[in-house]
This record gives sequence, C-alpha cells and structure tokens, in this order.
Amino acid sequence: MGLRLGTASHPIHVAHVPAVPNACRRLPVVMIHGGFHTGEGYLQTPDGRDGWAWLFAARGHEVYVPDWPCHGYSPGAGNIVQLTTLDIAAALGTLLEAVGPAIVIAHSAGGPPAWWMAETLPDKVGAVIGVAPGAPANLVDVLPDDPALVGSLAQDKEAGCPVYAPRDSPVVAHRAFIRDFWANAPRFPQAAFDAYAATVVAESPNVLNERFNIGGQGLAIREPSVVAQRPLLVVTGEHDPRHPRSIDQKLADYLAADFIWLPDLGIKGNGHMLMIEDNSDDIAQVLFGWLQSKGL
Repeated sequence: MGLRLGTASHPIHVAHVPAVPNACRRLPVVMIHGGFHTGEGYLQTPDGRDGWAWLFAARGHEVYVPDWPCHGYSPGAGNIVQLTTLDIAAALGTLLEAVGPAIVIAHSAGGPPAWWMAETLPDKVGAVIGVAPGAPANLVDVLPDDPALVGSLAQDKEAGCPVYAPRDSPVVAHRAFIRDFWANAPRFPQAAFDAYAATVVAESPNVLNERFNIGGQGLAIREPSVVAQRPLLVVTGEHDPRHPRSIDQKLADYLAADFIWLPDLGIKGNGHMLMIEDNSDDIAQVLFGWLQSKGL
C-alpha cells in the first residue's frame, strides 16, 4: 500500500505498513532513509529478513516509509541534479502534516531534514531517533568550495570524511565506496552484498555537498531548544567511519538528546547501516526500550 504526497515540485512515494491488528496503538512512525538509498532498507534487509518497518508495525505503530524526491519510487529522477536538502525536508514535511504527530527515525543524511522538521513542524514531530544521523549544518564546520581541499580530508573521521561532488551530474557510489563506508562492519551481511549494492541509487551533488556544509550551504536550524522540546535519541555503532563517538556525542549534547553508543550495551560490530546489519532485530529492541522509557 502506498501514498503519494510531497510538494508540487517534489512529489514523494510513501510505503505504508499498517499496525498489526489488536496491538496496542502507538504514535505513527516515519522512517527516513539517507543519501544514495531508498526506503527499501527499512522494509527488508538484503539477506531477506523483515525490516524495521514490520517490527515497528508489530509493536502497534502505523509505519510510513517515504522515498526522498527523485529516489526509488518517487518521481523526478531525471531532475536529481537540482535536488537540495531543503527540497527533501519540505517534501517529507507534507507527510508529517498528514500523519503526525509521529516518531521520526532518520538515518545519515536524513538527519538534517529531521532536525529541520522538528523545528519547523513542532506539533507534528513527537520524537526523533537519529540513526548515525547527520547534524544540522550550524554544528558542522564550513568547508570551502574547493575540491582539492575537501579531497585532502576524505579520510579524516573528525571532519566526517567529506566528499566533494561536481554539481553538473548525479553522483554514483561505486562498489569500493560502498564497501569502505556502508558495508565495512563485521555485522554487515557480506553474503548479501550484491543484493544490497543493487539498492544503492544515484545522489544529488547538492545534497552531498550540503551534508558536509561545503560553502556553508548545509541545512541548518535556528533554535536547538525548539528541536529539544521532544524526546531525541542518537544511536551509533563503532565501525562507522563518519560517525566516531566524539562526533555523535557532540550532536547529542547540542540537541540535548540521549546518546546510545551500542558497544556500551554490549552490542558490537556495527557500522553505518544499522537497520540492515545482521543484528538489526536486536538494535530495534534497543529502540523499543528507549521509546518505552519515554512513554511512547
């Protein structure tokens, strides 16, 4: 079952997974994917297990899984070069307006739109769970619009391993990049690597550059205290090159969010793709425990 929402210029396709009948009814959940990805990662893991959408539905949540504009089943792939993070946030905001208040789960580059929506649509966002989430741009150092300088920082974890994207064509993630940043962790299902790589899509150069605040163009928030008016969680594994503990702890502190470093719970071996790694069910239970602690 799917919905078609979004703005006039950036429509989105939204998969809907209904709550299991007779389960205790809870707030809806909106699951936002990150760059180069689609909502597929929340619906099914590459090794064929049910994704988080079904686990949350079994807990009593109506679950909504949008594809960003120009991604997956959402139209407009031919216009992806012009897509910006604000375009994504505004399109996703129409979903929150339709189904909220809701719990937002945001992964990676889905983080900045989630923080923006929590500030811009405060009555529609009941909580935010950031899964290795990108920070709002006002917490990210401005990088000059200089390909050579950005390239020199490509392996600098404290700088977020930034990537510079020329603005005249979509950005393609090659297999070596996928292995280095998304499929590098011990808990990644390596036998399903090809199935996973087939789900990776081209990305907007604007979105990529904005994620690293190149030229100061990233999506910022104005008032962290407004975002912090609801329960917030940042959760991270220890094998994520762009999310060392210090960086995500800094984000959690900035937003007055709770922070879970999975190894502190004895959950080890995870990288960036927590929702599809081979212990994704265990991580979902961690999220359920946190939501229960907040009465959600």
